[in-house]
Amino acid sequence: MFNDVVNDVSYSGSAMRGEILGLERRRFWRDEDKLEIVMSVGIDGATVTQVAQRHEVTRQQIYAWRHDLKKKGLWSPDAGALFFPLHMPVAAGVPVAQAPVAEAPPPVAVELRLRGGRSLHFESTIDPARLTALIRAVDAA
Repeated sequence: MFNDVVNDVSYSGSAMRGEILGLERRRFWRDEDKLEIVMSVGIDGATVTQVAQRHEVTRQQIYAWRHDLKKKGLWSPDAGALFFPLHMPVAAGVPVAQAPVAEAPPPVAVELRLRGGRSLHFESTIDPARLTALIRAVDAA
């Protein structure tokens, strides 16, 4: 077996110093630990490199964990997505269009996840009544 030893070796006239630390130690990472590390990327602007350095792993290891966790169904690239509640006024079960705001914000792309793995992509300026009809049509399909 290897012992903790420091050897001085002469090689071609110059001294080389090597350190033998013993048997290689591999860390075991549980899926929960991997998931926590992978999900910490982006929090407070943390990059993959910063997270890897913080946990003493390589960037490539984090990318590999992402891939493996995604295959196992434990991580989704959308895991960090923000979801906002959609409140639409309703009168007799039919959404009522809201009065336009004086200065409307620019349209934003929206993705709406529906049951059964379906999703709709639309602009934020879509009329609520049309959106409701579209959702019902996709759900019925």
